[in-house]
Amino acid sequence: MDRLYIRDKKRIVIKIGTSTITHEETGALNLVKLEKLVRLLTDLRNQGKEVVLVSSGAIAVGRKAMGIKERTEEMSVKQACAAIGQARLMMVYQKLFGEYNQVTAQVLMTKYTMINHVSRKNAQNTFRELLKMGVIPIVNENDTVSTDEMEYGNFGDNDTLSAIVAALIGADLLILLSDIDGLYTDDPNVNPNADFVECVDVIDEKLEDMGKGVTSDVGTGGMATKISAAKIATDSGSDMVIANGENIGVVHRIMQGEKIGTIFRAHKSENFHLMDYIQTPQYRADD
Repeated sequence: MDRLYIRDKKRIVIKIGTSTITHEETGALNLVKLEKLVRLLTDLRNQGKEVVLVSSGAIAVGRKAMGIKERTEEMSVKQACAAIGQARLMMVYQKLFGEYNQVTAQVLMTKYTMINHVSRKNAQNTFRELLKMGVIPIVNENDTVSTDEMEYGNFGDNDTLSAIVAALIGADLLILLSDIDGLYTDDPNVNPNADFVECVDVIDEKLEDMGKGVTSDVGTGGMATKISAAKIATDSGSDMVIANGENIGVVHRIMQGEKIGTIFRAHKSENFHLMDYIQTPQYRADD
């Protein structure tokens, strides 16, 4: 089945991982990639599409700014780096989007935003108004105050967060850009005979097993978190594409209907309820 129907998608969430927007050698921001990303997203807006960007990278940018070369597990250091890095990251995004007269907005979220009925509705209303205004919201986890996401990977390095945002705003396409080409039957770094999976119609236990073991050295989310995100996205009625963001132009090619990456087909569930995907025993929703 071709993917030309993707051209007609109107509300798109794009998630970009830390490893995609930073230089592997130094950990510094890859400004060429960011500039291309900003140009592509602005062009999608110019076509009349609604766009939300979920961007990782705050902690990595903060580490670089403070000269911390190694990843640290100390929570207070992570939070401090997130605070430093988030400001710097947004400053770069604002400057680049400003070159194209595109207005952006920062939206920082935590798991608590979603499990509380009032804050979840407020977030939904905010996104709705921003998109109506033609603004491109830039979303990230609020790592400065939220320790559970960093410690337990609740949002899976923004993979799950991007799917939650897609479900929250009723997006019809979610694109995950990372340092992997898509889903394989096994880890291609270990097994040279692993086969590439172009299309997924049903996410079952066998498929979940395929996603285990493929990770990134920079981000915290591997293929397992992307499959978890795919469950949320497809059940909520959104197609999801996993693609390699090494060449940012892949966004344009996906939107033109080219067979790039792995596509997970939407199959909206009549019983879809967002809270079923993010509820945990220690946290209870108000509704």
